[in-house]
Amino acid sequence: MSSNDSITTHSKTGVYDVIVVGGGPGGLSAALYAARADLKTLVIDKNPLAGALGKADKIANYPGVPGAVSGQELLANIKKQAESFGAEFIQTPAVGVNFSEDAKEVMTNEGAYKGKTVIIATGSMGRKPSIPGEADYIGRGVSYCATCDVPFFRDRDVAVVGAVEVMADELDAIAKFAKNIYIVTRTKELSPEHAAIIMDNPKFKLMQSYNCTEIWGEDTVTGIKVADSEGNQCDLEVAGVFMYLTGAKPIVDFLLGALELNSEGCIKINIEDMSTSVPGVFAVGDVTCKQIRQVVVATAEGCIAALSAEKYINARNRVKPQWGLG
Repeated sequence: MSSNDSITTHSKTGVYDVIVVGGGPGGLSAALYAARADLKTLVIDKNPLAGALGKADKIANYPGVPGAVSGQELLANIKKQAESFGAEFIQTPAVGVNFSEDAKEVMTNEGAYKGKTVIIATGSMGRKPSIPGEADYIGRGVSYCATCDVPFFRDRDVAVVGAVEVMADELDAIAKFAKNIYIVTRTKELSPEHAAIIMDNPKFKLMQSYNCTEIWGEDTVTGIKVADSEGNQCDLEVAGVFMYLTGAKPIVDFLLGALELNSEGCIKINIEDMSTSVPGVFAVGDVTCKQIRQVVVATAEGCIAALSAEKYINARNRVKPQWGLG
């Protein structure tokens, strides 16, 4: 997306020095270092539970953190540090970019945000359409953005497929429009918070320990097939399917060709400063596809990208270390 007339820049925020897309360890580390360098910093994060670290039960090898902590706890602690230095956060998916101007834009469902620099830290939980019929009906009933498309399904039955912790934040938005919502999930146990969201609304029909095995229709989606853990199958008549499945591919679809990728679909970077093919745009973490995928590696790259962004903004010849900053 190079432009979108329906999305307007938030004038109240002006132009940020740094916009970080992604709230995993690399993105949060970048936000921490950028904000500590007194750069006006915004983090755009779809869902703090959607990334690989957010799903980790125990992290026992992060330097300086004795014992085991959950991925969510570690992310929350880094976020608090970033916020303490002034970083701002907004929870919404990035849906497009425009890197053609000096003030680069990141488009979201909440509007467009401008930054002098952008750091991409979206990870590699993406996937290609893999369910029979999924690719055939993209844009014709299959959607990856409920808040974007659910108004088209007013008073109609829909299915929401994938991890409950990823879809939870958008279930209320879906319920405002759809008639009946089948929640098709392999999740075996729901947290009390997620259980309350689902059980409190009669529109939600929970199909726990199920997965979607086929999507079909005519001009648009008319139904799906689901199967439980024992292989028992049934058909559901639905007009739409909202997908919240994750895989192992770099999440770059929102870039729409704005950055150079390698043959594996990973963002190409200069490992010295995490810069990409577009000056002022940097990338860190699993979206750059590396052999060693560890939290400490992503946080280190976030630091490098933030210092590189500060160097770019101030046209320095060398990065400015933060040893003397209070």
